[in-house]
Amino acid sequence: MGYLPLMEQVVALAREAGAAILPYWRSGVAVTAKADDSPVTAADLAAHHILAAGLAALDPSIPVLSEEAADIPLSERAQWTRWWVVDPLDGTKEFISGSDEFTVNVALVEHGKVLFGVVGMPTTGRYFYGGAGIGAWRCDVHGQPQAVSVRNAPEDGFTVVASRRHSSPEQEQLLAGLTILFGDLQLASVGSSLKFCLLAEGAADCYPRLAPTSQWDTAAAQGVLEGAGGEVLDIQGEVLTYEARESFLNPFFLALPANASWRGELLRLARGLSV
Repeated sequence: MGYLPLMEQVVALAREAGAAILPYWRSGVAVTAKADDSPVTAADLAAHHILAAGLAALDPSIPVLSEEAADIPLSERAQWTRWWVVDPLDGTKEFISGSDEFTVNVALVEHGKVLFGVVGMPTTGRYFYGGAGIGAWRCDVHGQPQAVSVRNAPEDGFTVVASRRHSSPEQEQLLAGLTILFGDLQLASVGSSLKFCLLAEGAADCYPRLAPTSQWDTAAAQGVLEGAGGEVLDIQGEVLTYEARESFLNPFFLALPANASWRGELLRLARGLSV
C-alpha cells in the first residue's frame, strides 16, 4: 500500500481546501499584494489555514512549507528530512480573472525528492494524484479513480503545453527548434499546474518552462507526472529536486514522458539555448 492511504487522505483535505476557495471565486474578491507584488486573496489564506491544520493533524512531525507561510529560515528548513510543499491556490491570477484554471497543490517531499503529489481543481472537483513507483490517477467528484499515463509518442501532431501568461526568448527559441524536428506544433494553453496534468493523462507531449516558477508551483504536479510515467528535468537533464535553498525559485525545466523516443533531441535543443 505504501503511501496510497496517506495520499487519499490528502486528496480529501485538498477537496476541503478547494471548497473553502469557491465562495470567493467570481465574487468581486478583495485582492492584496505580497512582497513580490503577486496577488494574494482571502481565498488563498482560507485554503492555507485548512491545509496547514489538516496536514499537521495527519502527522504533526512533518513540517509544512506553504506559499502563504514560507518565511522560514534556511537554517531551520535545512534540518528537515520530510516536509509538505503546498500552494493553497496556484494560479491566483487565473482565479482573479474569473478563469477556472486554478488548483490546490500538495506534495510530500523527502530529502528533496517528491514522494507523491495531489493537484485539485476546485471548480470542477477533478483531482489528480500520484507519485513515482505508486502510479497516478484522475478522479472526478462522484466518479471512481481512473489510472492515467503519459503517451510516449505524439498522436495528431506534437503537442506542447505553453503558459498563457509566461514565455521568454529562450522558450520561443526552443519552440522553434521543436518545430524543425516535428513540424507545426500543436499548442495547448492552460493555467497553473494543470499543464503537468495534461501530460500525465496523455493529452500533450512536452511542457518546457523557461521562465520563473517556485517550488510550490511544481512539486505536487511533478509527483503526479512521475506517477504517470513522466519526468521533470532541468535543461542539463537532471531531475528537478527540492532541497532546502535560500531561494524557492526553480531552475528552468522540461516536463516530458520518461521513455519518449525524442528525449535526447529535446535535451540537445535545451542545452543549446543561450540561458
